[in-house]
Amino acid sequence: MGWTVRDIPRLDERTAVVTGANSGLGYVTARELARRGARVALACRDRGRGEAALERLLAEAPGARAEVRVLDLADLASVRAFADTLPFDRLDLLVNNAGLMAIPFSRTADGFETQVGVNHLGHFALTGLLLERLLAAPAARVVTVSSLAHLLSDVDPHDPASGVRYNPWTAYARSKSANLLFTHELARRTVEHRLVAAAAHPGYSATELQGKGPRLAGNRVAERGAHLLNRLVASSPELGAAPTLYAATAPGVRPDSFTGPRVLGVRGTPGPSARARRTRDDATSARLWETSERLTGVRYDFPAR
Repeated sequence: MGWTVRDIPRLDERTAVVTGANSGLGYVTARELARRGARVALACRDRGRGEAALERLLAEAPGARAEVRVLDLADLASVRAFADTLPFDRLDLLVNNAGLMAIPFSRTADGFETQVGVNHLGHFALTGLLLERLLAAPAARVVTVSSLAHLLSDVDPHDPASGVRYNPWTAYARSKSANLLFTHELARRTVEHRLVAAAAHPGYSATELQGKGPRLAGNRVAERGAHLLNRLVASSPELGAAPTLYAATAPGVRPDSFTGPRVLGVRGTPGPSARARRTRDDATSARLWETSERLTGVRYDFPAR
């Protein structure tokens, strides 16, 4: 039998931020971290939904230390406000979980194609703005949730978020490739620091993601089909969150690792996942990093060691 959430160690005195924590994988991740004693900030776009999730979390994990913080990854002003008001002197764990999948074309408040803007650039900015607090922790981790869908498309490191020749699934795949390139480059840049940058994916897990794209496109048939497929095939959010929780808490997790379900990358306990070789290319990850700093205006300041 492989690793399960029962193997998560005590996390007393640890602090954590989980984006997209009001539902699905993010909610389960936040709940299990809080259940083990971590102080957890549920970073949610909608305060009302966040407060409802917090109420549920406290009912399921009595005595948990958790709070709601508003974060809209589609608006860099909101990302900055979140970082400015986060009441943690140090941050032990950042879980970049929130995301959008295969939605109709739109742009963020800052003009980026929304899927790359939210899934990659918003999290890139957030991590950079919290970097000082992450480096203040004795052994911090940054876990970014990607997807096997990254195998479907690479990303232009010079122009990741233009939206030219838009296809919803291609844009999603690009954003997930960007997540892995970000993880690779962050791991390279923190090799001399006590910070582990890792990635994970849930396989095929039943969340709100599958139905949101068709719903926004007004395609009710596709939305119903997505929900039916979830019921028939997908794993539960509890199982889907296991690879993220493994990457966040298990001993010996290596920088730039990619964890997913062991059985065909879809189901089963967490283990090493298939990954496109291009997502470990140093030159590509460095170019995407430089572009991301320019687009977001967030520059990472690594202290000399």
